[in-house]
Amino acid sequence: MKSYSRLALCLSLALAAALYLSGAHGKSAPGLFAVQAAAQDQAPPDQGPDPAAVNQAEGPSGQSYTTEAPPPAGQGPDDSNYAEQPTQEATEAPPPLPEYVQPPAPDDGYIWTPGYWAWGPYGYYWVPGVWVEPPYVGALWTPGYWGFYGGRYSWYPGHWGFHIGFYGGINYGFGYIGLGYEGGYWNAGHFFYNRVYNNINARVVRNVYSYHANVRVNNVHVNNNVRVNNTVVRPSYRGGPNGVQSHPQPQEGAAYREPTAPRMTTQVQHAQNYSQVRGQYATENHGRPATPAESRPLRADPNVRPQQRSGGGGRPGGHR
Repeated sequence: MKSYSRLALCLSLALAAALYLSGAHGKSAPGLFAVQAAAQDQAPPDQGPDPAAVNQAEGPSGQSYTTEAPPPAGQGPDDSNYAEQPTQEATEAPPPLPEYVQPPAPDDGYIWTPGYWAWGPYGYYWVPGVWVEPPYVGALWTPGYWGFYGGRYSWYPGHWGFHIGFYGGINYGFGYIGLGYEGGYWNAGHFFYNRVYNNINARVVRNVYSYHANVRVNNVHVNNNVRVNNTVVRPSYRGGPNGVQSHPQPQEGAAYREPTAPRMTTQVQHAQNYSQVRGQYATENHGRPATPAESRPLRADPNVRPQQRSGGGGRPGGHR
């Protein structure tokens, strides 16, 4: 009888110890996982090479992107080897870039072209951002930009090319962070979209990936937010007292010397149509356009093809 009592006591003690250890283990595991999750949030693993780095042409290493300012007032522009010839001029600075939501990509192969301020009959008006079917496979969009020179603001229109050129260092958003393009890249005739910078519907767009470029591309720090009256704004122009202080990089010059194509007819008509809309003008919307982005995509113009430039600053024919 005593032996059975001793056996029962031992079994009870063993069971209690097992329950205690099991409970302690069950309590410690979530805490351990929480620490690991917090560490991952604070220091994400190395993402590896940036796949969108292929959007930039190869070029020799140059000076810092943010340390060299544009020419002083009175000096001629130095963008003839980097950008299209100016098509518009204004005596007042364009408004800051507005914040807006990108509509979802309509299908595979469309490229996002960001919105911008254009000069119209009644001052600055906003041309909505829109998804555009590129004119040829492999085409990337280099946005246009405003530059301040000699007391005036000049508009350098965008163009299509196999690599991203200079767009004034302007952070248009959605992958156009001021240098290069992080919204996606071409691979084997298909465009791959970066979820981090684009509004993607996975049921419509199949080729997707995620890569956080942060604000550093090829070891070049991009920071073009400016504080005006204690308010952080996103400048929409290069140079001037409150504009982006940027300088073209060698790879951007190399991209411009490659075959490029001007804006398509659909893009020109898109800008012209909104010049007639009262709610798009800054004098009416106070920097908040009635239509910041267009949900209907623009179709490709099959007659637009890349052409080699005969010299710096422009190409014969095409829309400017």
